[in-house]
Amino acid sequence: MLSRTFKAFEYRDFRLLWLGACVSSVGTWMQKLAQSWLVLQLSNSPFLLGLDAFLGEIPILLFSLIGGVAADRMDRRNLLVGSQIVQMSCAFLLAGLFATGTVQVWHILALSFVVGLAQAFGGPAYQALIPTLVPPAALSNAIALNSIQFNLARVLGPMAGGLALTRLGAAWCFGLNGLSFLAVIGSLLALGRRYIPAPTGESLLESLKDGLRFIRCRTAMISLIVLAFAMTVLGIPMVVFLPVFARDVFHQGPSTFTLLLSMSGAGSVAGALAVAAFGHRGTHGRSALLILVALGLFLTLFSLSTNLILSSVFVFLAGAALIAVFALITSLVQAIATDRMRGRVMSVYNVAFRGGMPVGSLAVGALVPIFSAPAVLACCGVLLAVLGAYFLLGQSDVAALGTQA
Repeated sequence: MLSRTFKAFEYRDFRLLWLGACVSSVGTWMQKLAQSWLVLQLSNSPFLLGLDAFLGEIPILLFSLIGGVAADRMDRRNLLVGSQIVQMSCAFLLAGLFATGTVQVWHILALSFVVGLAQAFGGPAYQALIPTLVPPAALSNAIALNSIQFNLARVLGPMAGGLALTRLGAAWCFGLNGLSFLAVIGSLLALGRRYIPAPTGESLLESLKDGLRFIRCRTAMISLIVLAFAMTVLGIPMVVFLPVFARDVFHQGPSTFTLLLSMSGAGSVAGALAVAAFGHRGTHGRSALLILVALGLFLTLFSLSTNLILSSVFVFLAGAALIAVFALITSLVQAIATDRMRGRVMSVYNVAFRGGMPVGSLAVGALVPIFSAPAVLACCGVLLAVLGAYFLLGQSDVAALGTQA
């Protein structure tokens, strides 16, 4: 069981990239915590706090498609190294600005945009690189283990960032994040395998159109992208609005919010481990849709519960289901994409997945003051369950999909 759960770690290049990315992700979450706190402290403006998050995300939505074309036309390793160097430079620049006491809010906002721009090119290259490091039989396992890496960092990073911020100061949070990029840069340079594309006479626009045609000709791919968008629009707000449940439903403070957030994170790790251990069994499409229905059920039960213990259980199960659906759908998208098209396909998928987050948060945020958080999120849960059932019963192109085992 243990060897099957961590099967992708048998491959040296994947191990190297996983370790480097994990260290870097911890550093990134350290900076996110410190940066959010300091923007609010410097400006005393919730609007600027939201603007900072927006500026970090919008380049990914605007430029990921171009990043996907670049990932199919360049050495993906070199593209990723360049992305990491840009992000590392921004972190060190912020560290210097805080250390010298010259930082202003506009510095932080501008650098957030630059980091987002680097991620728009690095994200598709990273996602396209993973399938080249493991055989097809280990792909779903590799994607699940990569989800574990992200969620471990989501737990460890804020903890380390909080300690560094209170005991060492803000400059250390940014400086340590800058140093963390050396881990992923080192792992990338040590990779034994590289993707070097064949020369093409296509223009950038022609390459982009070619990628979109590839997706359009595969109805299952379109369905998976729609599912990814809907899953984030309806599912991610559960995590975003946990503070509202802690305050307005349970009438508690930060400790209850921390408990719910920790249970969600622990569920995410458990869900990724389950996919890593059992993802080779059955049909991935059918499994993903069944789990999507379960996600809707758990989200609805969490929204309607007024018992903290039961709510903690439901948010754990919802977190597990959310990351399991994500890992399985990503595996299916990777399995359908050819290596020549992988960067472009993953960039479209990334736009759908990342684009659903701000859309869902904005929509739910507008509806919560009118209808209450439990009512709105319960409706999101019902819609997720209905969506999963619709694709399960009426859209056999997804239900019948599987990856090589």
